[in-house]
Amino acid sequence: MKQLYLDNAAATPIDPKVRRVIELCDKKIFANASSPHSAGREARNIIEDSRKTAAKIISASPEEIIFTGSGTEANNLALLGIARANKKYGKHIITTVIEHHSVLNSCEALKKEGFKITYLKVGKNGIISPEDLKKALRKDTILFSVMYVNNEIGTIQPIQKISKILHNFRDRPSTIDNRLLARGRLPLFHTDAIQAAEYLDLNVQKLGVDLMSLNGSKIYGPKSIGCLFVRRGVNIEPIMLGGSQERGLRPGTENPTLVAGFSKALELAEEKKNKESKRLAGLRDYVISKILKEIPDSYLNGDAGNRLPNNINISFSGIDGEALVLALDQEGIYVSTGSACTTSETGPSHVLKALGNKKADNLRITLGRFTTKKETDYFLKILPGAVKKIRKIYL
Repeated sequence: MKQLYLDNAAATPIDPKVRRVIELCDKKIFANASSPHSAGREARNIIEDSRKTAAKIISASPEEIIFTGSGTEANNLALLGIARANKKYGKHIITTVIEHHSVLNSCEALKKEGFKITYLKVGKNGIISPEDLKKALRKDTILFSVMYVNNEIGTIQPIQKISKILHNFRDRPSTIDNRLLARGRLPLFHTDAIQAAEYLDLNVQKLGVDLMSLNGSKIYGPKSIGCLFVRRGVNIEPIMLGGSQERGLRPGTENPTLVAGFSKALELAEEKKNKESKRLAGLRDYVISKILKEIPDSYLNGDAGNRLPNNINISFSGIDGEALVLALDQEGIYVSTGSACTTSETGPSHVLKALGNKKADNLRITLGRFTTKKETDYFLKILPGAVKKIRKIYL
């Protein structure tokens, strides 16, 4: 049976060039990078060289890169660490209703600590209104967190416009409260760029962000490794306690092998970005047009143009999404209905509900670096029959 992987938003296979780096490092490097002997120094050099590579790619300084165990951990550190470190200046945080649960659940935890959370809504295209952000900002706002790209529907947020709004708010005249003079550069701006890293500009200077989360498992790198960019001068507290690794913000013995694999994956993503984005956008549009034309009562979720080149999120009326995923699985085709972190949820996800879709289930098809035109044709051959079969059961 032919096997076709179209769930690259959940996790990507490891690129062969990344695998070679991992295997070489795993054979040679085993010591604790905090040890003072030569084996420990060798491990430390791998980590610091990787930090320099990652920093260069996003136009940051090496000391602004904090390696974490995942993208989820990076988001947790950004939200919880910033909130707790800056609560004397204010306890108001703004985010959106379509964030990943690592952000939404962090906000819920902060609510229990007395923080006030404002959740911005999105339009039917899945994009927030910058004007809504302007209206939500208050003198006690310390942080705004938004996904660069949504992990389910692939829509891209206007990060640079948002940055200008926040910077203008920071620079406003301080006539009401003298404490504002001591607040530094608040409110801070965090973006979850985990889905964006393979395709979009990560230059933190151009984007104007103060914190940015990345994840190895979405860029053809190893799992269990990510990083958080924390701009120099930003006041942040650790959320884990232990040693002094990663500037004391991420204690625990570092894994040079994973760090090296992550930095190589980030390097390859940057090299392939333009060419691969163009190729996948063509495949994406081809698949979308075929589905909408050939399968009745199907429609696209999220903005048609302002979305990742590999993301296709389609709803089908009269369909149980999980049943369709299983039907395609029997044909060797691997897709999903949404975030792999929420597979226990039933019905439309919180993202689709925010777009106004409260009934129809969906299919998230995410193309990848190794997806070919021939494979998409095979998928398009199988999908209509699978949809028809499931509709007979549920209608």
